[in-house]
Amino acid sequence: MPSSRTGRPPVQRAQRRPSGARPPRDNPVRRFYLRARKAWDRPLTAYYLILGGSLLITVLGLVMVYSASQITALQLSLPGSYFFRKQFLAAVIGGVLMLVASRMPVKLHRALAYPILAGAVFLMALVQVPGIGVSVNGNQNWISVGGPFQLQPSEFGKLALVLWGADLIARKQDKRLLTQWKHMLVPLVPVAFMLLGLIMLGGDMGTAIILTAILFGLLWLAGAPTRLFAGVLAVAATIGVILIKTSPNRMARLACIGATDPGPGDHCWQAVHGIYALASGGLFGSGLGASVEKWGQLPEAHTDFIFAITGEELGLAGTLSVLALFAALGYAGIRVAGRTEDPFVRYAAGGVTTWITAQAVINIGAVLGLLPIAGVPLPLFSYGGSALLPTMFAIGLLIAFARDEPAARAALAMRQPRFGRKRAAVRGSAGTAGPRRWNTMRRRAGTARSSGER
Repeated sequence: MPSSRTGRPPVQRAQRRPSGARPPRDNPVRRFYLRARKAWDRPLTAYYLILGGSLLITVLGLVMVYSASQITALQLSLPGSYFFRKQFLAAVIGGVLMLVASRMPVKLHRALAYPILAGAVFLMALVQVPGIGVSVNGNQNWISVGGPFQLQPSEFGKLALVLWGADLIARKQDKRLLTQWKHMLVPLVPVAFMLLGLIMLGGDMGTAIILTAILFGLLWLAGAPTRLFAGVLAVAATIGVILIKTSPNRMARLACIGATDPGPGDHCWQAVHGIYALASGGLFGSGLGASVEKWGQLPEAHTDFIFAITGEELGLAGTLSVLALFAALGYAGIRVAGRTEDPFVRYAAGGVTTWITAQAVINIGAVLGLLPIAGVPLPLFSYGGSALLPTMFAIGLLIAFARDEPAARAALAMRQPRFGRKRAAVRGSAGTAGPRRWNTMRRRAGTARSSGER
């Protein structure tokens, strides 16, 4: 290379770009997509989605229960906040259960599977005892626990099937027994059919459908062969058709799918007025508390059809927000089930996700007129303490499983309270003491730090 007079190498000038060539512009849509994808891939994404989504659904549900139940309470000569106060109390107890479940180790969850199943079966059998069981809207699935409080044991049967079924399949997978069809079905399917029989003795087919969905979800996650899966599905469908054909009430509900007129005898009154409530809401609704259908026109406005009141008062924006929260909750549950190496966690997370997603789809589909009215509440949203308590415990399960992921555990270990850093810095500068113990734990967890988490 030739040198200059000073002995230094000459400075190389950058090549000029052609006048017509310009650097490619950064696409904002692609940049947003990459940032969103990076955020979705972080270890704590599922944890925050489950915790935040469930709390938002519960809080919004409390608001809508208060709005939708005022008129019903006044018609029963009760205070306007009567149903809200009961739901708020159930939410507080459910929050404690969710916190306890989220802090329990996986081994303790597995140890509780059999006691919860035994307790659920005992209570579901106790419902059929004369003088103990209480009939509500033609279904005898309740037990009076004193005063205005009643308990629906079939709701706890969902949680029992999820925990017990997940523990059973996980133990059989460890012993490599799931390759045999008899170990795949026995005793999971007979116990599930026993629970279904106890539920159907009271006439609650909606809860039976949810329990059947949980059973199929567990079989699907366990890798049941297509022929075996189809066989169990055919048996369940045959039993369902017989139960529907032999009940005039269920046949009338089936005939109300897509109805726009109450029909003779007002058999489709509830379904049609649910559509009226959604149609009158518009884009942003008539305003919170301004529903017209809850003034005696729409039955069960604060329980099974609370989604219709939400659409009337909060409009399309409110209903889409509720759907987005349930979609985020379902995505997070699938992610937890797909990323774990523990078989029990995979089956339990998949079972809980199937339970909440299927129940939400059945409830919302009935309100929209796409499915028959099954009489199941919207999870975490509708009024009903018996449904809220086991559901919040199940959400606590998902939170515990999301926290138990290795990458999430390392990310949580690296987190440190701000006041801890300040106090450690002050004590370190004064020379009286060294850093606190959590700083040492943070350095230890640095080797297991996951990429992309800050």
